[in-house]
Amino acid sequence: MNAVEKIEEFARFGSVLGLERMTKLMERLGNPQDGLRYIHVAGTNGKGSVCRYIYEALQANGYRVGIYTSPFLEIFNERIEFNGEMISDADLAKITEEVLSETQKMVEEGFDSPTEFEVITAIAFLYFARKKADFVVLEVGLGGRGDSTNIIKNPLMTVITSISLDHTDRLGKTLGEIAGEKAGIIKEGCPLVTSVKAEEAIKVIAKKAYEKGAVLTDSTRIKVTNVRKDLGCTTFDTIIDGTDYRDVSISMMGDHQIENVMAALTALEVLRKKGEIKVERSKLYEGLKKAKQIGRFEIMEENPFVILDGAHNEDGTRALRETVENFFPGKKILLGCGVLKDKDTKAILDNFTAFATDFVITEPDNPRKLSTEDLKKLLEERNKPCRFAGTPAEICAYAKEHKSEYDAVFFAGSLYLIGEIRGIVKKWEN
Repeated sequence: MNAVEKIEEFARFGSVLGLERMTKLMERLGNPQDGLRYIHVAGTNGKGSVCRYIYEALQANGYRVGIYTSPFLEIFNERIEFNGEMISDADLAKITEEVLSETQKMVEEGFDSPTEFEVITAIAFLYFARKKADFVVLEVGLGGRGDSTNIIKNPLMTVITSISLDHTDRLGKTLGEIAGEKAGIIKEGCPLVTSVKAEEAIKVIAKKAYEKGAVLTDSTRIKVTNVRKDLGCTTFDTIIDGTDYRDVSISMMGDHQIENVMAALTALEVLRKKGEIKVERSKLYEGLKKAKQIGRFEIMEENPFVILDGAHNEDGTRALRETVENFFPGKKILLGCGVLKDKDTKAILDNFTAFATDFVITEPDNPRKLSTEDLKKLLEERNKPCRFAGTPAEICAYAKEHKSEYDAVFFAGSLYLIGEIRGIVKKWEN
């Protein structure tokens, strides 16, 4: 049994929020997380991109930087990265054995077993400590308050990105309740940057920041001007707290990515003004331009375009729709998709049917998947009959055979699905 298989054994304990198990586990490991400096990022959508912008910008300026994200798309090692390289299989195996040895002792002593995510987070902390990272960009797994990443005590910076209704069974039924969970990462006196737009949510976050004495900077209030858009590059100007940033260029597509990079750039500017980091303008720009998220409006082929996007909830699919309408107005588009039944399928499909001409459908490899039969009915109700239904491999084969009939082929709907499809599309022979 390899390291990943051993880690996956802990999936049987489910996803249980709370820091008791994590605290006990990290104590047994010597609390390696306490010696690291963090930028802690929470949010419903955008947190992965914000993490990537900060990570690349710091790395371009010569810092030793780790990044911890979830989920992975193709291989587990994607979740733990240091200085541009995923954790090696050898390091993963070694550190996993150390962590699992302590979890076994915990259970033998009568403590509850850590969850799968807690085990992975512990592995990441131990790895970054041994790499002597200057900074760790730490993405929250779920929520914030009870997430295992929230064991950290004194982050340099916290960031809360957009908030929408997602994981309502775990985090709350309203934007205010969900915001309360996300705001749980705010620490005493630690600066906070937020790109939250919803008034109900920002009120909760602002109140928490005030209680904690955390200076809040709202990046959505900072003006962005002179926006120039091309497929593969967006350039804009902005001024953050008196610092003039002109001709900032990013490679990730969509207006939502301007919001994401503004949150990241604002966080970096706050850290710079506090003297926590030193950055050269040219290298900062280089890092922001380099930042890319696999499976996020990722162009796999051109002529015709084949694009993957992990959009899987209302906000994510709306952002995808707006980006498609911007760059492919009135074009003939084939969309391959599969969704989870516990998501807001109505909103997701309303967004998909707004831009897609034809559909091919499948099921994500997840017990919460929406069946192709049910998805087909929902599409027919929207006068969008399904062209083909099958396995991910089969819909990829259909798309490859028929792609010349379309201006673009998109795949979206679930991160669990996009990883599998990405592996298939990479092997296509044009």
